[in-house]
Amino acid sequence: MFQIVDIKAFLATARLGSFSAAARDAGVSTSVVTKRVSRLEDIVGQRLFLRSTRRLVLTPEGERLRPRLQMLVAELEETIFSTASGRTTLRGKLRIKAPTTLGTLFVGQSLAQFQAGHPEITTELILMDRSVNPLEENFDIALGALPSSYAGVHDVPLCEYQRMLVAAPAYTRRFGAPADPNEIIQHACVAFLPVGPSWSFEADDGPRVVDIRAVFAANDSRALLAATLQGLGIAVIPRFMAEPLVREGRLRQLLPGFPVASLWFKAMVPRNRSGQPEVTALIAHLKEDFAALPPASAAADPTHEIAFVP
Repeated sequence: MFQIVDIKAFLATARLGSFSAAARDAGVSTSVVTKRVSRLEDIVGQRLFLRSTRRLVLTPEGERLRPRLQMLVAELEETIFSTASGRTTLRGKLRIKAPTTLGTLFVGQSLAQFQAGHPEITTELILMDRSVNPLEENFDIALGALPSSYAGVHDVPLCEYQRMLVAAPAYTRRFGAPADPNEIIQHACVAFLPVGPSWSFEADDGPRVVDIRAVFAANDSRALLAATLQGLGIAVIPRFMAEPLVREGRLRQLLPGFPVASLWFKAMVPRNRSGQPEVTALIAHLKEDFAALPPASAAADPTHEIAFVP
C-alpha cells in the first residue's frame, strides 16, 4: 500500500527537479527519497521519471499523475487542518516565502515576534524575489506585492505599497525632467526587474502605461536607490524610501500630477491551508503588523538599512 510520504517525495522531486533537492527539502537522505519514489512507481506500475546523469524529467504518466496527487494531498491536509481547528495551542512548522530585502528588513522580525508568542511553532523563511505559487512550491504562505494570482490560492491584502517617480537633482539638471508620462521614453531609467519594462501611472483620463529604457536594472530596491542617487536615471522607488530623501533635497519627485500606480503587499495562502490554525493566527498577526508600511518598528533611514521590495 502506498504511503503519503511516497506521494510527497514524488511531488517534491517533480517540483525541485532532483532527488537530492527533494531530500534537502524534506530533511532526509537522497536514498530515502529515491526509495519512496521507487515504491510509488512499483504501486503505479510505471516509471514516473526519466532518469539520466544530467537531469530528471517527468514521464507522460508522471505528468498525468502529478496534478491528481497534488489535489489528493491538498484535500487530505485540508481535512486534517479542519479537524484541528479547535486546538488552542499552536504547533508545527510554517514555511513562508518573502521577497529578499523585505524579508530581511520587516518579515523576519515580524515572524520572530509571532514565534516568540507561540514557542511550539517552528518557522522556515525562504527569501526570493520572484512570485511563486505556494500550492505548487509547498509554502504555507507566500508574501509579496507582485500582481500574480494562482488557482486554488487565496490572496489576503495586508497593506498598500505606494511608489514615487524620482530622480537625483544632478540628473534633472543635466537631462531635464519629463512633463508627461509619455516623455519617459526619452529618459534613462533605473528599473526593478520583477515588474518588467513598463511603468503604470494614474491620470484623469485613466491609467497610463509607458515602456521604459532601462540603463540599470536590479531586483533590490536599495540597489535601485543607490543608482538613482548617483544620477544614472529616473526611477520608481517605494514611497517610504523616497519621501525622506525628497524632503532632504537628495531626490526630486517627478510627475506628481501622475501618481505611480500603487501595488498591494499581500499574503497568498493555498486554499487547503487557509483553515490551519497556525496559518490563520499568522495571517492575523501579519495584518496587524503591516497595517501601515513600513511597520512602526522599522528603521527610519532607508539608505542605512536594507530597503523594501515587493
